[in-house]
Amino acid sequence: MANLWISLTEERTLTTTSSQTSSDAGNEPIPERRFLGRDDVNDIESILRDDETDFGQISHATVTRGDAVFTWDYERTRPGLSKLYEKAKDSMWNGETDLDWSTDVDVEKVASEMSGAVEQFRRMMVSLDDSPVRLWGPKEWTEFEIEAFNWRMSQFLHGEQGALVCTAKIVVTTPWIDAKYYAAAQVMDEARHVEVFAKYLDTKLGGSYPVNANLQMLIDDVLGDPRWDITYMGMQIMIEGLALAAFGFMHQITEEPLLKKLLRYVMSDEARHVAFGVLSLQEYYQQLDGKEIRERQEFAFEAAIRMRDRLMMHAVWEKMGISKRAYTEMLFKVRAQGTNPFQAALFSKIVPNCKKLGLLDAGDGWLREKFTEIGVIQFEDFTDTGEEYELLDELARDRASAS
Repeated sequence: MANLWISLTEERTLTTTSSQTSSDAGNEPIPERRFLGRDDVNDIESILRDDETDFGQISHATVTRGDAVFTWDYERTRPGLSKLYEKAKDSMWNGETDLDWSTDVDVEKVASEMSGAVEQFRRMMVSLDDSPVRLWGPKEWTEFEIEAFNWRMSQFLHGEQGALVCTAKIVVTTPWIDAKYYAAAQVMDEARHVEVFAKYLDTKLGGSYPVNANLQMLIDDVLGDPRWDITYMGMQIMIEGLALAAFGFMHQITEEPLLKKLLRYVMSDEARHVAFGVLSLQEYYQQLDGKEIRERQEFAFEAAIRMRDRLMMHAVWEKMGISKRAYTEMLFKVRAQGTNPFQAALFSKIVPNCKKLGLLDAGDGWLREKFTEIGVIQFEDFTDTGEEYELLDELARDRASAS
């Protein structure tokens, strides 16, 4: 199993040489293992090798595993999921007619707005004696900001297609009729998100970057795992949770009206999607034994590491004339200097949701320890998305204002 994204935070060396732990369901030891096939998750050679994975220019096929489950119990017995389903039906919006695509977009201005959030990180890179960006001037940084904005939007697009396919798998594999109903509604949401991000990239940014290898590796892992709850964990909790936080930051920062409204509406949908995962898994995980829970904890950690590596934006740096190796080595030197609050806060949705699922402290608190090591445990008491989604219903606000 391999998997998601961490922050550009201060990191201790995350090796996997700690002692064995015991499961909740007896004294059977749970051996530590190599994550992502690495002895050290910070191994630069492994990071660069994974980034070279080719997923094709036009299409990519992956194996999907899992039983197609039919249920003959049509009674709706999960009020939380039923409430989400009704909310989803009422909250459909049209990407063609509800967004003003005639809006002129000043890409350089939008990109410069985004750069302010990572100014501290940029100063730390420039301060290194052997930094490959030490001599960059305003021209180079402006070009980088534009490319980085395009790259982020491109990964949003590819992630939404991943969500589209993974949620279709949930319809097929989940054993509950309430969950099948909601997942089917979410499939429509995800199609709409793919549509609007693709149109923004095509009409406002003039094209897109390919899918990041680490993102696609995680999506492939989610689709290839036969356990239905892993699809929820990988997509609804990890990928969608981090996307919700990233959308939120971009929405707060930008003043570009088309992008701001697009993000408002997408965030409204995404909050329901993450809540769907929290509500479903909270019930199911109460039935699992210690060994099974540990497997879910490890999946969450691997997912976080995979997305940390995704954030390195190697494709952008290479386009700017800096090799992947030079940038990655610089990045690890910067991490040793301290925390990047912007990137760390991308976990502000993930950590409280994992806590609500009981994963942080299950067993010997293994996941709490790992989240502490990577500098994100401080978000554990933030509002979980199971409670938050109604606060983000922007479509309902717009309709109320128009009436």
